Amino acid sequence: MHVECIGRGRPLVLLHGWAMHGGIFAPLVERLSAHFTLHVVDLPGHGHSRRSAVSLDPASCAAVLSGQLPRAPWLGWSLGGLVAMHAAAVEDSPVTGLVAVAASPRFVAAPDWPHGVDASVFAQFGDGLARDYRGTVDRFLALEAQGSDHMREELRLLRERVYARGEPEPAALVEGLAVLEHQDLRAALPGLAVPSLWIAGRRDRLVTWQAMQAAAALCPHGGFRCVAGGGHAPFLTHADAVASAVLDFVEGLPA
Repeated sequence: MHVECIGRGRPLVLLHGWAMHGGIFAPLVERLSAHFTLHVVDLPGHGHSRRSAVSLDPASCAAVLSGQLPRAPWLGWSLGGLVAMHAAAVEDSPVTGLVAVAASPRFVAAPDWPHGVDASVFAQFGDGLARDYRGTVDRFLALEAQGSDHMREELRLLRERVYARGEPEPAALVEGLAVLEHQDLRAALPGLAVPSLWIAGRRDRLVTWQAMQAAAALCPHGGFRCVAGGGHAPFLTHADAVASAVLDFVEGLPA
């Protein structure tokens, strides 16, 4: 997998979300590269890793990355958060701290998890990919931006950057939607040995702040931060708030 190293200082890993690539983290890179050596990953099928044969299954993807990256805190946004959670939960994990940004352990609602979206959301996007690839990706970006107090700005930035490193592989997009629909990592969180920080956008319509708060409560060393006015990608429109929370959390971890 393609990993770009930027900055100086102790390492910090960044994992992007569905249909995106590591370039989406430009606002965080700008603010954090003076403090950390950032290992910015392009997940399989996305960006410069679009020809990678690695599966997007979070357990498989996390295992490969764990052998490629140094011991470090991992920050995962949305789909990338599921990969980071898997990596943090295994025995002898290289993850020294977990930052989940708009990344729930379960994206789909259930009788014992009212915080998710209906499963039909991801099924509809999966069906749409075969008929209208770019239109379906654009509708997903609109869902991500919906609710943000800077919705137009967030959607503009998402649209500008989604194809900046080429089109993601269609098979990877289908696999990623299936991951979002079926993964449930709630059972792993009470055994999480490392500290975690769960950063939510209060206006996020895909992963609600209640889901993030509930996930933090499942962790023995979990913290929760809510970005007022933030949507699903709060680091795009509220980068200072997200960067400050990340900096405080990582600098508080053991060296």
